[in-house]
Amino acid sequence: MRNLLEQIQNRLEDLNKAERKVAEVILLNPQQATRYSIAALAQAASVSEPTVNRFCRSFDVSGYPELKLQLAQSLASGAAYVSRAVEADDDSEAYTQKIFASAIASLDSVCKVLDPDLVNRAVDLLTQARQIHFFGLGASAPVAMDALHKFFRFNISVTAHADVLMQRMIASVAHTGELFVIISYTGRTRELVEVARIARANGASVLGLTAAGSPLARASTLSLNIPLPEDTDIYMPMTSRIVQLTVLDVLATGMTLRRGVDFQPHLRKIKESLNASRYPVGDEYD
Repeated sequence: MRNLLEQIQNRLEDLNKAERKVAEVILLNPQQATRYSIAALAQAASVSEPTVNRFCRSFDVSGYPELKLQLAQSLASGAAYVSRAVEADDDSEAYTQKIFASAIASLDSVCKVLDPDLVNRAVDLLTQARQIHFFGLGASAPVAMDALHKFFRFNISVTAHADVLMQRMIASVAHTGELFVIISYTGRTRELVEVARIARANGASVLGLTAAGSPLARASTLSLNIPLPEDTDIYMPMTSRIVQLTVLDVLATGMTLRRGVDFQPHLRKIKESLNASRYPVGDEYD
């Protein structure tokens, strides 16, 4: 039997508007969907319970209990610890297409639910800060380093750290005016939550790039409430990193626009500083 999650993903554009809402909720977090009652799933998708039942029938499933069972089987039968989109017998063409499709679908799902008001408030925090610290651990650590490369261009003091001891020390001497951007896909990493609390206790602000309602979200001054299209408790982080990087691009763009056209010469000067380090386009060289 074909993987139910794969069927839902492949038929997403063919579903009617109401059934597509159900599909998007399931694809956004299938692990959570297996724990929903039919009423909870209907509420999450903003549809009626009969719509959920029609959705089940459109996939030749007798009812919601069987749908949840097949979802659980789909999660269990995937290539565990790699990606939920991949099957164990996929060839290179299949898994390449699936990984790209999964990344595109995740970005699209997050884009639809990311709150523009929260983005605007996050840009407020960034533009008002006199110093910004980007913190991440594990798979989020390189995302924090990428943020350093983006945000130092705004002529503001920026650091990035992936060592939890350094994070704690910096948070312990934080002051008002400093902003800690703490990146955690699940928001359940104890060390990062503790660092957020230490920083806020010392008067700093904390922006969480994390999941809504998570311990880190609750410990932050503001959380962007990024959805969880990928279960990183089971699978190797893939789309989660792409989502985080894209959200940082959104915030960097917001800061650029806030600075206005007068800031463009500064950005151009940084770009032009790299010219001497590159071969001109079309040059022949050994």
